[in-house]
Amino acid sequence: MSLEVAVAAPFRDRGQSRLGEGEFVVALSLDRDWFTPDQAKRLVDVAAGRGLVSRDDDALVAEFDPASVTIPDGFTPDESVLREQSTFERVLSALVEDGVEKQEAVAAINERQRELGVTIEAAAVVYARGRGVDVDGTADRALAELEPAVDEER
Repeated sequence: MSLEVAVAAPFRDRGQSRLGEGEFVVALSLDRDWFTPDQAKRLVDVAAGRGLVSRDDDALVAEFDPASVTIPDGFTPDESVLREQSTFERVLSALVEDGVEKQEAVAAINERQRELGVTIEAAAVVYARGRGVDVDGTADRALAELEPAVDEER
């Protein structure tokens, strides 16, 4: 996953799992020349949203082992890593990474949605869990997305 590789690079370069946010941005924008400073800040937000990093005061803490991530020679991340994936996209990605064909997963998720009368995100989580794919963080996000809608109906 190129997002994880891009996030791991500054931590690996410095041999640490905790960096100042400014240091992280400089590493991606000036040291590696992968992103502009604004894009690097956006990457921080996306990485935090995906649970790859957490914020602790002005520092970023890697929530994975950066040393375990391989950075291929000549690697340059695509700007698509700056786009926050929807809950559905995240679950679908997890399913595909687990070996499920994308078309098969989408068809099965759509069927679950029709059967259960729930949102596509909830159906995706139910389907993934049924296949034994770990989507707990994504499930929490799907629940958080549902709560405002439930509150509005009350």
